[in-house]
Amino acid sequence: MAIVAIGIVAPFLFPAYQSQMAELWLFIVFALTWDLVGGQMGYNSFGNVVFLGVGMYACVVAQVGLFYPVSAYNAARGGGATVFTFDMTQYLEGLAIGLPVGALLATLTALALGSIVLGMRGHYFAICTLGLGIAAGEIANGWEWIGAGSGMVPPNAPDAVGDLSRFYYYFALALAVVTFLVLRWLYMTRFGLAINAIRDNEDKAEAMGLKTTQIKVTAWMISAFFLGIAGGLLGNLKRFIDPIDTAFAGPTYGVWMVLMAILGGKGTLWGPVIGAVVFQVLKEASWTYLLGWQRVVLGLVIVVIVVFFPQGIMGFVRERFPDWFGHRVEGGTIAGPARKETLR
Repeated sequence: MAIVAIGIVAPFLFPAYQSQMAELWLFIVFALTWDLVGGQMGYNSFGNVVFLGVGMYACVVAQVGLFYPVSAYNAARGGGATVFTFDMTQYLEGLAIGLPVGALLATLTALALGSIVLGMRGHYFAICTLGLGIAAGEIANGWEWIGAGSGMVPPNAPDAVGDLSRFYYYFALALAVVTFLVLRWLYMTRFGLAINAIRDNEDKAEAMGLKTTQIKVTAWMISAFFLGIAGGLLGNLKRFIDPIDTAFAGPTYGVWMVLMAILGGKGTLWGPVIGAVVFQVLKEASWTYLLGWQRVVLGLVIVVIVVFFPQGIMGFVRERFPDWFGHRVEGGTIAGPARKETLR
């Protein structure tokens, strides 16, 4: 509750950083949803960015398409005489429809793709999902209806909306809180035990009667649902959707969501949250004070994580301070409750 309270007042305390803080809440969603599949279930996916991009485009297309032809709207950016405006009612209605549409299409995409690729395991699955992200970006880059390589601009908000960064900040905050609470509940159910069983030994899980493919697809769909909403919010927050650099940005958002979960400690509930916070602070600091070297810094962060924090920040802290997590040290071994570590 204290974190939520701080989140509510943060835009008033730091108004110059509203966009960055809104992005942070979305990054928390990215890390949590990736960890559902990559940490809790043990399937390292590089294709979650597909759901982010599908949700982004679907949301904006719905926002526009409710009131104007999408093709004409995108053509007007090239110097057309028509000016497309949205009043307060249209803007809010478009957003109210667009976000669920983005979530739905992202979920259906996960169902379709998951039914095909989740039969693969290990590095085969990881490489396949990497290809899905690249393919999705190229498809969007050549699709004229959604702007192709010229990208797509979300509807301009009317003046009555006020500070747009603050407007979307609270949407992002709400989404992060809901995502966290839903996943916390999910990990305490039989479904949570099932995905952990798949991570630990999928063959034994199948032998015990678990329908592993169905469970894996369901987990990917849950991840896609929240990423679809996050994509709609991110597209509106950024004010421009580039098919390669924003929607299906594998080298940035696609890699970052993996990095944040690993940095904090994958397979834990709080690890992705901590990883997202640390990563966003490092990213913004390097962008501000090390202009031109920011990608080098982020690359070094990856090296440091792999070498010094293979279990992430949560694993590092748990190993050195087991008492904080309800364990006690006896004769060089750690004893403690048998409760699942995913809840710590």
